[in-house]
Amino acid sequence: MRDFKERQQEEKMRVSSVDVAETHASKEEIEEKNGGYSRQGQSPIAQSDLLRQNQAIWRSLFVFLIPMILSNALQSLGSTISMMIMGRGLGESTLAAASSVMSMVFFLISLIIGLGSASSVLIGQAYGSRQIERLKETVNTSLKFSFLFGLVMAAVGLLFTRELLQIVKTPPGVMDLASSYAQILFISLPIQFIYISYTTFLRGTGDSKTPFYFLVISTILSIALCPVLAFGWFGIPVLGMRGVALANTMAILISMILLFVYLYKTKHILALDLAVFKSLRMDLQILKLMIKIGIPTGIQMVFVSLSMIAVVSFVNRFGAQAAAAYGAVIQIISYVQLPALSLGMATGIFGSQLIGAGQPNRLKDLLKSAVWMNYIMGGILVMIVYLFSHSLLSLFLAEKATLEVAQKMLFLVLWAYLIFGNSIILAGMMRSSGTVFWPTLIGILSIWCVQVPLAYFLSHVIGLEGILAAYPIAFTCSALAQYTYYRWFWRTKQHKSLFMDRSGEKLGSK
Repeated sequence: MRDFKERQQEEKMRVSSVDVAETHASKEEIEEKNGGYSRQGQSPIAQSDLLRQNQAIWRSLFVFLIPMILSNALQSLGSTISMMIMGRGLGESTLAAASSVMSMVFFLISLIIGLGSASSVLIGQAYGSRQIERLKETVNTSLKFSFLFGLVMAAVGLLFTRELLQIVKTPPGVMDLASSYAQILFISLPIQFIYISYTTFLRGTGDSKTPFYFLVISTILSIALCPVLAFGWFGIPVLGMRGVALANTMAILISMILLFVYLYKTKHILALDLAVFKSLRMDLQILKLMIKIGIPTGIQMVFVSLSMIAVVSFVNRFGAQAAAAYGAVIQIISYVQLPALSLGMATGIFGSQLIGAGQPNRLKDLLKSAVWMNYIMGGILVMIVYLFSHSLLSLFLAEKATLEVAQKMLFLVLWAYLIFGNSIILAGMMRSSGTVFWPTLIGILSIWCVQVPLAYFLSHVIGLEGILAAYPIAFTCSALAQYTYYRWFWRTKQHKSLFMDRSGEKLGSK
């Protein structure tokens, strides 16, 4: 009887992709699975409920999604408060300057965002297949590359600050303000890249709570420090826009240090090992996969950022009032698109885990759950913003004329972010398998063959509102094209872990 139970337990552990019966394993087995750390106290890698066959996908997705949405909301909140301080406390000219700078900074970090999405896919698949060493190697390689890339981007930004601001047609009256604001943000890029990378790593393992907790700390610090440094409270010199940028940088740095301490104290598998930086050597196999997945995504982000620069330049032709109105609209939109962006990331992470765990048959249910959540959550936000648009915009804009311009712009584009959500979710699903070329190409073409040309044309035909009217058309074209490729091509293929070779063996296992 005892032998039968032991064989039954071994069979259960073999067929399950996730070690569901992990608590019955020996201490040595547990430590081996977690890179030498025992699971006393906090679990080094939280077990994903998604990978349990009897767990409803929508429930796992919802539990994971809430901290992610709250995290994105907090990021937007920090940015919003910074914009409010600048727009209401320092003058609308600072808001116009910040709008130009942010589009430029987004351009500089586009490639690292793409590589971050690649590391998320690889970490998710390694986690799903329980390849702990591959997970750690992916983290080390991604971290080194992110840090080096951050240094390069910081140098480029500092050397060519004014030239970059001129490219986005920053109004001459706010050039000095924008330049001083941008330089501090450029200096902070290596710090931001490492912090963003670590939150990506944690989410890739299904842990969206830890990044949220430390983002709360970062946001509170940013909110507290912004007015102190901007207005010169408590005897500190008045720094204006530079104070806002410095406050955000200090908040990120402090939060990142606390996160590293927390991971070290809990003996987390993802705890920072300073020995990583003793050598610049990277795992070439993983770096190749990161580049294969991340570069196309990064290129798309570059094209997105270039489109933002183009749109800002279109808006800036209408003057500082239009630039301030557009900046306020973008702040509102940053909240409205939270469900869509969060669902796109969550779909990619969970999809990669399912593929790594050998459960691709559940991908269709994952997609359905994500789309319905997009309509429900996004629809509620859209209705709230429509009802209270005047009050929300007045948080950023003091002048009535500017507020009216912003409201017209907002109404033109607001509803279309539900369609935008479908496109993002479909792209996230396909990227979870490492399929990036067609989702990327569709995204680029919808922007540069539809949105930007239409925005330029309509801005000359119907004025400022025409720029925003191009968004819904581009979102619709993108969603239709993404679904066509998903339905007739991607869904017909077999998808397996990127850490498997053609024979089905785990890479590095021989």
